[in-house]
Amino acid sequence: MAFLNDARIRLYRHLKYSLTRPSPPLSSVSLEGPVVVVGSAPVSNKPVGFDRSYRVISVNGSQIVTENWGVNAPDITFMMFNQIRGTNTNAVEVRRVLDGRRTGELHVLLWRNGMPALQEGLRDFNYQYEHLHIVNRYQRMALLDRVSGFRTVELETEAKCSNGINAILFALHNGAPAVIVTGINPKATGHAYNQSNLPRFHSDMDSAVLQRLMARRYPVFTADAEVASATGVPLWRGQVPS
Repeated sequence: MAFLNDARIRLYRHLKYSLTRPSPPLSSVSLEGPVVVVGSAPVSNKPVGFDRSYRVISVNGSQIVTENWGVNAPDITFMMFNQIRGTNTNAVEVRRVLDGRRTGELHVLLWRNGMPALQEGLRDFNYQYEHLHIVNRYQRMALLDRVSGFRTVELETEAKCSNGINAILFALHNGAPAVIVTGINPKATGHAYNQSNLPRFHSDMDSAVLQRLMARRYPVFTADAEVASATGVPLWRGQVPS
């Protein structure tokens, strides 16, 4: 029965994606300069040459990292739906570190309870934003498809990307001339904003997507020497490639 149910879901999502031809999410923030995508892995580094010309995309609670760089609010934040009202350790910790903070453009992935409920949930932990968007499953599938060429119906955990990888794809789709990644390590465990050493999922898919982006010669770099060594993603040297 479980196999048949999975098959029905797979077919439904495939057909809906093919018939509706969804568009990936768009940015209302101009991404004309380098974009830094900051994940929540325990180790992260400020990119070489970082200044006000760089745009910052944070993921879940990772903006506590950029506060140490003098960035009080990211330009864009990607947040998973379960961070809003979830009761697991990670969700509780994300709300704790984001309480009273703000961002520019907030994209909440896979939220299904409507905009009013989302706005109320964000008010509950005093998280502020200038623009709020809900990104549904099919927009996320389209983002992966359009940028990397991978197609997935997102049935198994192993077939999904992390929010950090989705943020990289988003920046590339919206025209970033260079994307510098820090705090995103497919091999790491734990998070920068707590000491719980929680496991990190999607590592195989994240690695596969990074390899595909390099094969397609997208301008993706890392500010983390350990990640550069482990993945082959080039280390950022402070200059947008010509």
